[in-house]
Amino acid sequence: MDKVNCYHCGDDCGKKPIEFDGKSFCCNGCKTVYDIFSTNDLSYYYDLQSSAGATPTVVEGKYDFLQEASIIAKLLEFNEDKLQIVNLYIPHIHCSSCIWILENLNKLNTSISSSQVDFPKKTVRIVYNPKLINLKDLVVLLARIGYEPYISLDDYDKGQPPVNRGLIYKLGIAGFAFGNVMFLSFPEYFEVDEFWLDQYKGVFRWLMFTFSLPVVFYAGQDYFISAFKGLRSKILNIDVPIAMGILVLFVRSTLEIIFDWGTGFFDSLTGLIFFLLLGKFFQQKTYSFLSFERDYKSYFPIAVTRITDRNKEETVQVYDVKQGDRLLIRNGELIPVDGILINGRAQIDYSFVTGESEAVFKESGDKIYAGGKQLEDAIEMDVLKSVSQSYLTQLWSNTVFSKDKASKFQTLTDSIGKRFTWAVLTIAFVATAYWLYFDSSKAMNVFTAVLIIACPCAIALAAPFTLGNMLRIFGRKKFYLKDTKTIEQLAKIDTAIFDKTGTITTTQKSSATYEGMRLSFEEESLLKNTLRASNHPLSRTLYDLLASHNIVPLDEYQEHLGLGLEGKKDNDHIRIGSADFVGNSIDNDPQNTSVHISSNNTYKGKFVFHNHYRKGVSNVFKEMNNTLDLAILSGDNEGEKTRLEKILPKLTPMYFKQKPEDKLNFINSLQEQDKKVMMVGDGLNDAGALAQSNVGIAISENVNVFSPACDGILDASKFDQLYTYIIASKKAMKIIRLSFLLSFLYNVIGLYFAVTGQLEPVIAAILMPLSSISVVGFTTLATNILGKKLK
Repeated sequence: MDKVNCYHCGDDCGKKPIEFDGKSFCCNGCKTVYDIFSTNDLSYYYDLQSSAGATPTVVEGKYDFLQEASIIAKLLEFNEDKLQIVNLYIPHIHCSSCIWILENLNKLNTSISSSQVDFPKKTVRIVYNPKLINLKDLVVLLARIGYEPYISLDDYDKGQPPVNRGLIYKLGIAGFAFGNVMFLSFPEYFEVDEFWLDQYKGVFRWLMFTFSLPVVFYAGQDYFISAFKGLRSKILNIDVPIAMGILVLFVRSTLEIIFDWGTGFFDSLTGLIFFLLLGKFFQQKTYSFLSFERDYKSYFPIAVTRITDRNKEETVQVYDVKQGDRLLIRNGELIPVDGILINGRAQIDYSFVTGESEAVFKESGDKIYAGGKQLEDAIEMDVLKSVSQSYLTQLWSNTVFSKDKASKFQTLTDSIGKRFTWAVLTIAFVATAYWLYFDSSKAMNVFTAVLIIACPCAIALAAPFTLGNMLRIFGRKKFYLKDTKTIEQLAKIDTAIFDKTGTITTTQKSSATYEGMRLSFEEESLLKNTLRASNHPLSRTLYDLLASHNIVPLDEYQEHLGLGLEGKKDNDHIRIGSADFVGNSIDNDPQNTSVHISSNNTYKGKFVFHNHYRKGVSNVFKEMNNTLDLAILSGDNEGEKTRLEKILPKLTPMYFKQKPEDKLNFINSLQEQDKKVMMVGDGLNDAGALAQSNVGIAISENVNVFSPACDGILDASKFDQLYTYIIASKKAMKIIRLSFLLSFLYNVIGLYFAVTGQLEPVIAAILMPLSSISVVGFTTLATNILGKKLK
């Protein structure tokens, strides 16, 4: 049967192309997109799919088990009356057309709010209204349009998706073939003159050809697919020269053995693909180890407050939380695990999970889900299951919260890959033209040899190995970054902005003195319980300093960002915050950091704080001042200005009484001047500024700072090492550049032999794998040495 290419994407349709409208398509996705664009109406497509014979049939009753509440509970990530979220594994996701149709399911059925595809994992995360479409009907809809989900309850019980072993199979085949081809090539390498070997030389060569077939057309197919799609999109990605090198190696080698010109380059060919796949396998394993997926060894600095059996509050790391624990969730804090609401009124913002900003109200006994943010008074919850870091970090990377800066940043690998392709083609054509003039018999040899030896396989490995290893090293040093792109962004920083309270000051050693009228027992109790619900550093410090009181649920609680708190119990009302907020226009002392108190609209007094700065603050700023522009943005008054001037480098800009929106606008104004800004602050109160900055770092000190706004979380005990981590990021970029240089060095040596017409199979066989091994070894060794220098 002749090869049939897809009418829409150009891919090979395989043995069973999908015929529609007189055209052939490789998958339902391509057929769907063509159909939609030809009619400009998705509903028309859905009506068409509903007709007899137009779509894959669904066996009646096949998905009836999806009506069982116990099974649905296992499959759902999130479950509310009008909103459910399910993550389904779709084996048939094939190309960009598949992604397009699966991410436009809401146009096929308006009951679906949104859908997001994870192409590498072949999963789709669907948000839908269960009042209008149930899980069974949703799965049937997917099956009818050709994307039947694979649902295994065993996999869901284990919390693991189905394993794709395709890369392992490809690696095994390539390794087996490479080893055998190398053995068969030895007599040719050393020109052994022996009758038996000479007699069967042709057999050996055709055996090498046979071994190369599954390597090229199975193990190496992903490079051809990627290169083709890149070219179709008018993008010269790094797979283009790799695919060209593989193709030329195969064609040239095949022609050599057909016409008995030589032994070919099958050893180089199989070795190249084997080492490329080995690098990809190592990369995946590295990312699995480094990544967020169920890796409790990596540092994930989210602290939560656990209530003990003796009703005492203690701060623990999130991965120490177990089923049956009771947690305290304050205003603005993220709910880290699924659980049952025990005490308090829950007004939960699930936009982190669903993208929907409408708050959900919950009463005692209701189930609440990980990823929600409490908006009102403090609540207490019982934990139903232990923490899934993979789930929290999946939320962190949700496209709802993706920053434009990440998509605009062009990685070093892609940019060099484009230039590499043009350079290789230029050298190949120039050298060929030269030899056509001086010795035409060498022209074709030179042209193919240049493409054979000048393969950027080492370039493809340099960045992921370096950045992946640095991500792991930073995690061990209690500096937890969102992804490898954050390291690249961090290396470009030229401006560092710091919040003051809770960032460069520590809440662990702070003290406060009270000035004003004595508070009654009832007022002190109301003050303590109102502070209990707040996550602001000053609130936490004051809460710890005050005497213990019985925990009393408030009737009303409100937190006014940048101003203060309000609490009400029975007929008593208290305000805590700035002087203006509590109604004190007379005693507004700008020289000290103070928290003012009013009870039942009567001003009572203030707590004056004596800040303690973090260890090494002065040294951090002194080091940064040499290479970075610095500034302090604080919501407090100027009380600490004199002391800060002694700690900070001279002429460091300091801005006080900054509201959250002021901080965001300040950073935006710097970025308009082409500044690359790092913001270091409180993960919750500085969320806007963290989101606006090029790199947002939240400081963790017994606080739940997990927020979609930040790119990294730094343990407070490592604050004095922040500049060291920035320098390490810059050095990681240098390691990548040196790796590129090493790769180019190998290419120059190889190109010398290629351009002069001296390239022999043994040279290519040695240079190609050696370049990949050397670069991987160099990046791993260099980053490990760099990591040992970090504290």
